[in-house]
Amino acid sequence: MDGPPEGYGAHVVMNDVVGTVIDDTAQAGNGGAARAMSEDSAGTALLLAAAPAGKGRVIDAASALPALAAVPPSALTGTGAATVVELADPLDPQTVLTRLRAAAAAPGPLSVYIAGQLHLDRRQGLPHLALARTATATLRYTALPWHWLAGELKIRRPGTTRVVVDLVADAEVWERWAGHGTLLSLGQGTSLYGRVAPPPPRRTVVLPAYLKAYASIWRSGARPPLPLLHEQAAARAGAEDGAVLLATDGTAPTPWPSGAMTGMAPPAGPSAPLTTSATPPPAGPVAAAAPAVAAPAPDPHPAILAAAQAGRHAEAAAAAAAWEQDALRLHGPRSPQAIHWMEVRADLARLAQDPARSCELWLVAARARLDAGGSPADRDVEGAVDRAHHQWERLTDPARAQALAPALVALRERVPGRQPGAVEALRRRLG
Repeated sequence: MDGPPEGYGAHVVMNDVVGTVIDDTAQAGNGGAARAMSEDSAGTALLLAAAPAGKGRVIDAASALPALAAVPPSALTGTGAATVVELADPLDPQTVLTRLRAAAAAPGPLSVYIAGQLHLDRRQGLPHLALARTATATLRYTALPWHWLAGELKIRRPGTTRVVVDLVADAEVWERWAGHGTLLSLGQGTSLYGRVAPPPPRRTVVLPAYLKAYASIWRSGARPPLPLLHEQAAARAGAEDGAVLLATDGTAPTPWPSGAMTGMAPPAGPSAPLTTSATPPPAGPVAAAAPAVAAPAPDPHPAILAAAQAGRHAEAAAAAAAWEQDALRLHGPRSPQAIHWMEVRADLARLAQDPARSCELWLVAARARLDAGGSPADRDVEGAVDRAHHQWERLTDPARAQALAPALVALRERVPGRQPGAVEALRRRLG
C-alpha cells in the first residue's frame, strides 16, 4: 500500500481455489475502528474476480485484486469506514450468491467490482459470469447467472448501490448483445459502470485494464466522482478492441423496477385452452398479466413485453428470470407468484420463436400447478399443458421433439384437456 490507508477498513479475503480465509480486522489500527463503524458512515465493497481455469480463460481476472486491494478501503466504497470482501476465482455459484446476499444485506452503501468473463446460456439465452470450474457443457451449473446478481441488488434502497465491471464477452454474447448495455441492467436505483470487451484472439489472455486504471487513479490520491472516474479509466484502458462502455446512473427506466417484488399474482381469470392443431394459442400472460394488489409498485410487464416486441428477447427473458428468482425466494417454488413468472418466461420464449424452450417451460409450469394442488381439470392446468403441446407441434428438430415427448405424453395422459383427440393426436405424431 502506498502510504497509510484512508479511513477504516475491515478486509476479508475468500479464495475458493485454495480454501483460505484471511480476516485482518483485528490488526492494529483496524479492530477498534471496525467496531466503531456506524450504519450511516460504513460502506461495503465486494471484489469479485473469476474466470475459468485452463484453456477457457481469456482474461486474467484475478490480477485486478492486488491492485484494488492496495488502495485505501474508503476509496472503494466512497465512505469514511469500509468493509472489503474479496472473492478470488470462486468455484461454486452458490458460494458467490451467499457472499453477495450478505453484502447486499449491509445497511450502508455497497460497491461491487467484478472482473471476469460473460458467457451465454444457450438454452435460456441469459448471461452468466464464468467461475473457476465453468465449461461450456456445465455453464448452467457452474457459472453465476447475471439475474441472480440483479435479484439480490434490487432489494436495496435506491441510490445506495453501484456496480463496476470489467468483462470479456464470449462470441455468442458479443454477437447477440454488443451495444445493448441494458441487457446487463441491474434495475432502477443501481448504478452500473463498466467495460465489456469482445472475445480476444485465440490463445490470448487479456488483462482487466479498466479496473486496474481505477486502482491507479485512486493510488494517485485522486477521488473523482464515479462518472468521471469511469471516463478516465475507459480512456486509459483504450478502445482498440471495440469494447462497449456501460454508464448507468441508476435512475433510467429498466425492464424490472427496483425494490422487492410483492404481491405479484397470475393474471385474473382462466387461461383459454388451445387446440391440438397448428392454430396459434391466445396471448399468454406477458400481455395479460398485471399486479393484483393496490400497492404503488410499478408493473414490470409492459416494459418486458415492449422489449420482446422490439426484438430484445434476451433482455426480456433476463428481466422475467429476475422476477422469478424474487418470487421463488419470497414465496416458494409452488407459489402462484413463482408459477406466474414461469409462464411469463414460457410465453416470452414463444415470442422469441423458440418453441422448444417454450414447450419446456410450459411443461414445468403445468407440473408446478399440479404439485401445488391443482386439479387436472383446472383451466390454468389445462391451459399450460395445451400451450406446451402446441409449442411441441411447432418443433422442426426431431431430436428435440423426441427428447420432450415423454414429459409431454405423461402430462397429456394426466391432463387430456377439453379438445377431443389431443392424446391420440400426440401418439399419432410419435408413431
